[in-house]
Amino acid sequence: MDIQRLTLDPKQVLPPTRDLPSRRSLPDSLPDAKEVKVHPRGTDGTENASLYFVGTATTILEWAGIRIMTDASLRPGVSAARRTNPAVDLHDLPRIDLVLLSHYHGDHFDQSVEASLRRDLPIITTPHAKDHLTSKGAQDSFSNVHALDFFDRMIVDISSSTSSGNDKRSQIRVTGMPGKHVPTKPLQILNDLLQAVPPTNGWMVELGNSTSSSDFKVGYRIYISGDTLLVDELKQIPERYAGQNIDLMLIHLGGTTIPSPSLSPMTVMVTMDAKQGLQLIQLINPDLTIPIHYDDYDVFASPLDDFKAEVEKAGLADRVVYLDRKDQFKFKVSH
Repeated sequence: MDIQRLTLDPKQVLPPTRDLPSRRSLPDSLPDAKEVKVHPRGTDGTENASLYFVGTATTILEWAGIRIMTDASLRPGVSAARRTNPAVDLHDLPRIDLVLLSHYHGDHFDQSVEASLRRDLPIITTPHAKDHLTSKGAQDSFSNVHALDFFDRMIVDISSSTSSGNDKRSQIRVTGMPGKHVPTKPLQILNDLLQAVPPTNGWMVELGNSTSSSDFKVGYRIYISGDTLLVDELKQIPERYAGQNIDLMLIHLGGTTIPSPSLSPMTVMVTMDAKQGLQLIQLINPDLTIPIHYDDYDVFASPLDDFKAEVEKAGLADRVVYLDRKDQFKFKVSH
């Protein structure tokens, strides 16, 4: 399959929304972080990229002059009760260049955010989500949506860094990763009928560069699990990336249940709990892991403290960084 391409221009300063209140100007940057964290093994002060935790599965990645938002849950978006507030309001966001949308579900792309976003904002997502986002009529359809199925790949060029000759230009390579909300075939058939949870992707996000005379060179590799259980399909990831370091994993936890955990034992778990989260660390073997999507709704049945306990017991505490909403993690992308 041909690799898709997308070009982002950080000099094009447009608001992420189409309904920015007239009394508000577009901020130049994200709000100051409550706490800035770095790798547990220390830092030499040369970090050139950062990850800002907004809440649920929403983070904002900043590198090479651009900002990528993972999912877009900045307001309550599903029937479950939201327990936490996002770190920043939708209309207080600075310029956003790209959205990575793991799946078309209210706790990842809530209805008020969807209604507000600028219609030409670039979005990379699942084929299912693209079908929905581009079929809303002339006024409300999104016009710059790109679908990636499992292991489909897209190159994102950053235009301001493009130079002639052999000068390096910054690029991002995004690859769709497997994910599955529903663990068994009978439940999948039932879900297909009820359409309770949509198809979901994970992502491999590789930050790097290329020149006119060389292929893409990875400077930092981030695996984002998306809303998935620990299913056999995930075993393909370490097989395909054998011998290639995964610097960071953003792991969706929470042990989300349908319906609410208060109705146990009638519930079905649709995202990883603490034990599965530890098993995914052991399967993927990233240099560092940051848990997200862990306590924002009352359908989350597996507290973050349970994951911390599993990590401590496995002797992996120095390979996990914990972010609260409005915390920032800084890291270095090699040139």
